[in-house]
Amino acid sequence: MHRKVARFDDQLPVDHRLSRVYRVGAGLMGLVLLVFGILGLIDRIGFFDTGGDTVAGLSTNGALGVLSICVGLLLFAGMVIGGNIASTLNMVLGVVFVLSGFVNLALLDTGLNFLAFRMQNVLFSFVVGLMLMMFGMYGRVSGGLPHDNPYWRARHPEEAEHEQRLARRRAVEEMPVVRRDGTGQGLSGGSGAAAPTLIRRTGPGG
Repeated sequence: MHRKVARFDDQLPVDHRLSRVYRVGAGLMGLVLLVFGILGLIDRIGFFDTGGDTVAGLSTNGALGVLSICVGLLLFAGMVIGGNIASTLNMVLGVVFVLSGFVNLALLDTGLNFLAFRMQNVLFSFVVGLMLMMFGMYGRVSGGLPHDNPYWRARHPEEAEHEQRLARRRAVEEMPVVRRDGTGQGLSGGSGAAAPTLIRRTGPGG
């Protein structure tokens, strides 16, 4: 049987609880990068200075500070938008941070290290990247998803359809039925009002 594949661009409901996870991840990582970038600019470090100036134990310069602020604002925008946009943004930037860690690891102690990276910056880049990827992928590729998750339903169409049939059957069974005498009765047999009294019509001798 043809198996439906979950697409990453399927839109979630606006109030879906997964959106809160994506928002929190984007906002938290965005705040960290924004604070780091602002502190670097406040110290008035040269734009491409590689003299080893540090902020919160991380080496930085003006270029890295501006870049951190820009990425932080981008994550804040994802937090405001929420939904699949925030999720996808988290995943994409997470991959970028991991790749940046590898690239800058190769550029350490070279003349191309324009962002003044040190080993602690490389480790920080890996950590931020993995955190962003974790927040972005939550509910999309992880196991143990709730059955109202749209990605779980796309990966398990038969089970999802079976649960929908059961839900519709329960709704029908709980639906009240209006009788001709005006009383309400569910399909389970419970009466919504007292049964009317039966009056027999008899003849003159009755």
